[in-house]
Amino acid sequence: MRILLVEDNRTLADGLASILRGSGYAVDLVADGTSAEAVAAAEIYDLVILDLNLPEMDGLDVLRAMRARQNRAAVMILTARGAPEERVRGLDLGADDYMIKPFDVSEFEARIRVLLRRHSGLRSSLVTYGAVTFDLTSRTFRGESGPIDIPAREVALLELLFLRAGKVVSKEAIMRSLTGFDEDLSANAIEQYVSRLRKRLNAHGLTVKTARGIGYYLERLATPA
Repeated sequence: MRILLVEDNRTLADGLASILRGSGYAVDLVADGTSAEAVAAAEIYDLVILDLNLPEMDGLDVLRAMRARQNRAAVMILTARGAPEERVRGLDLGADDYMIKPFDVSEFEARIRVLLRRHSGLRSSLVTYGAVTFDLTSRTFRGESGPIDIPAREVALLELLFLRAGKVVSKEAIMRSLTGFDEDLSANAIEQYVSRLRKRLNAHGLTVKTARGIGYYLERLATPA
């Protein structure tokens, strides 16, 4: 999952980015409204976390521009502007959630999980495919015999494949979802992650198939390895 964080308070921005990356999300960080509007137009995000009091361009104008372009990313407004009329205006312009500073970090994380779950079209935080269940709250995978130990970057890749189980996910989509614009992920690195995931999943009746020249998809094995 890829998140755009728009916040001009550097200390707060770095802290939130660290929390989000620690949960396995790819995070891009910008500090002014003009940059936010440009980046949101050029890149694909699952979620935009948007301050309102921004240099150069107000956050509501950024939101208005996003929705005018039919940008369907989930948007959480995170701001000190808490007057009822401000909340109503933000929600009417297309925000999916509105959170007031100061805020509780645990609640912030919970709201992000809800928004990303809705963005993926899911009603429950538990998603099952074959004999494996993915818990979006803890971002963990579990087989019939117990938890499946998977490193963070591979968790992010498997989450992407899991939420689109049976459908091909392009290499470009994988790169966008797993990295921010200041990171680099090679095709060889993705192949290594896929290879390691296959070894971990085979015992649980799943595998990652290659759609040659396009990408990868998750599939059930006829007989578990």
